[in-house]
Amino acid sequence: MNDDVSKRRLGRGLAALIGEMDQPVPVEGEKSGVSADRLIPIEFVSRNPRNPRRFFDDSELHDLASSIRQHGIVQPIVVRTHATNQYEIIAGERRWRAAQLAGLVEIPVIIRDVDDKTALEIAIVENVQRSDLNPLEEALGYEQLIAEYGYTQNDLGEIIGKSRSHVANSLRLLKLPEPVREFLAAGSLSAGHARALVPTSDPTALARTIVSKGMSVRDAEKLAQNDIKAQSEPQRTAAPRDQKDSDTLALERTLSDTLGLDVTINHKSSGGQIRIAYKSLEQLEEVCRLLERR
Repeated sequence: MNDDVSKRRLGRGLAALIGEMDQPVPVEGEKSGVSADRLIPIEFVSRNPRNPRRFFDDSELHDLASSIRQHGIVQPIVVRTHATNQYEIIAGERRWRAAQLAGLVEIPVIIRDVDDKTALEIAIVENVQRSDLNPLEEALGYEQLIAEYGYTQNDLGEIIGKSRSHVANSLRLLKLPEPVREFLAAGSLSAGHARALVPTSDPTALARTIVSKGMSVRDAEKLAQNDIKAQSEPQRTAAPRDQKDSDTLALERTLSDTLGLDVTINHKSSGGQIRIAYKSLEQLEEVCRLLERR
């Protein structure tokens, strides 16, 4: 089967799974459109260390825990068998964490028999579709699929339902230094702010300026453009005259006044040069006459 067709089918399959996950857990006796729907003890479930999501807001977790106490878990947690009576989360770690805070003994799960690659794809698709990942986590997830499974940017676009340019722009964020990544992960900088900083000479310093002044993305882009423009302009080096000692400069002025022409002296410990600039043959002849008189 053509690889592109396979990737498109995989993308549709993952999207369908996310749709299934959005459905309420059926009560006992009802038919379910998903396989292996059940309640299992919460201590049998563990997080997936490969989950692209790393940051969970404590206040949001406590809010979700309060909701779970009142209404239960509306969307089941997707897991896969990890060992005997042990399951690893594929999607739904936030709900699992909140369920622990809420004191639940059992949680609803959908058990999927998938490999590491598919588990990572599902985790990324679910989080991206629900905007649960911060921009850095999203980029790291894409990088993981590319590095470990040879995905192209087009492949990822097909799977997650985003354009190739979206994937490319996300991956560009990984070029930023660690202090800027920390701002991004904490939400102090948006992806738009961060993308503007990638080609600049000192992203960290500019990021601190943006955060401290609360600059908009447009203002950040202008700041970055000014920095890039400054990089592209040729560096002006100090004129040799500015690097000379006062005695040499004084001698240059004396000779220039005497001849009525620009005189440059390049003096070194082992010798040097005197240059007399003229603009016409008449000026050259005058210099020659003056030298002949000596």
